[in-house]
Amino acid sequence: DTDQIIPKQFLKRIERTGYGDVLFYDWRYTDDGEKLNADFEMNAPRYQGASILLTRDNFGCGSSREHAPWALNDYGIRAILAPSFADIFYNNCFNNGMLPIALPTAEIDLLFGELRKTPGYSLTIDLAAQTIAKPDGQTVEFSIDGFLKERLLNGWDQIGLTLHHEDKISAFENK
Repeated sequence: DTDQIIPKQFLKRIERTGYGDVLFYDWRYTDDGEKLNADFEMNAPRYQGASILLTRDNFGCGSSREHAPWALNDYGIRAILAPSFADIFYNNCFNNGMLPIALPTAEIDLLFGELRKTPGYSLTIDLAAQTIAKPDGQTVEFSIDGFLKERLLNGWDQIGLTLHHEDKISAFENK
């Protein structure tokens, strides 16, 4: 949940950066907070530099803190694959330029199995085509709302969307 993605003690700032080091803090580090926990899977050398997070049901549940996608983004995560997402977290991902992809549980299980048994396993996401390419050449299709897809493809956040109506806003202000 978001309390595990970014623990409460790190929510004192309003900047969107500087949270990558404390992502999954209670799981990534030992009790002293300085030494990496060797038992935490994301700390394994093979996952360093990964930009896709493969996870389980209801990812991002808990409080509605926007710091959670900020921390994931700052760590380098650009897409999250899960069977389901908490609604507020799901929308916060798009608001912060990150792609959450919901896939059937059986597909997530298959990806986990392939990932764990294949060194160097990597996925490539093609948002425009709405596909995920696996190392063996097979692809997995996914669905996404057309408007949200367009926002990500064009890099539009909520301010950018508002600026598309700048002429209308100016006309209203002038009137």
